[in-house]
Amino acid sequence: MEESAGAIVLLSAKVALTAIAVGLVPAFAIAWLLARRDFPGKGLVQAVVTMPLVLPPVVTGYLLLLLFGSRGPLGRFFESVFGLSFAFRWTGAALAAGVMAFPLLVRPIRLSLEAIDRGLEEAGHTLGASRPVVFLTVTLPLALPGLLAGGVLGFAKALGEFGATITFVSNIPGETQTLSLAIYTLLQTPTGDAAALHLIIVSAILAVAAVLFSEWIARRMQRSSRQ
Repeated sequence: MEESAGAIVLLSAKVALTAIAVGLVPAFAIAWLLARRDFPGKGLVQAVVTMPLVLPPVVTGYLLLLLFGSRGPLGRFFESVFGLSFAFRWTGAALAAGVMAFPLLVRPIRLSLEAIDRGLEEAGHTLGASRPVVFLTVTLPLALPGLLAGGVLGFAKALGEFGATITFVSNIPGETQTLSLAIYTLLQTPTGDAAALHLIIVSAILAVAAVLFSEWIARRMQRSSRQ
């Protein structure tokens, strides 16, 4: 069970990290749009971003299956253009995890952007800095706590994702069977309680470690800002 548990943890980490790595840039773009711009349909965009939190995960997984499955329009597009398949693949598990974690990425980043003193950015423009320079040297560093918080929350959510994943890409050992799916499988077997408890402990340790790492980084950033 040790090797199997290790493989499950590695697959779960790969799925969660891929989901967050791919999702951070669009999450930042959406958060910046919601924090800095007023436009028709802003409430609708906010509602769509929040939908994975309020919809049953099974519904989200079914919608992903319709869109990104082998017969779905986006699934056929990605496979024909990029050679990327999502159906019954770990990439599909990462997509499901990323969609479910996306609202948890957007909200902290948006709050962080809204809390930035716009006068600091204007001061940079006044001193002759271009918008990209101001963004990289003022906006992004000040928004970093939100990025970090969103990344940690999103990673924890992606690591524990279950409903959308099993609906979209099934529960295939070695391919889509992440920690939560493996725990579910073990709990369905008469002798799987001990192994399930092992994976539950591993999952809890990973979640706590992620939060502690986030707190450590946040404290270091606070010390650096005071110096």
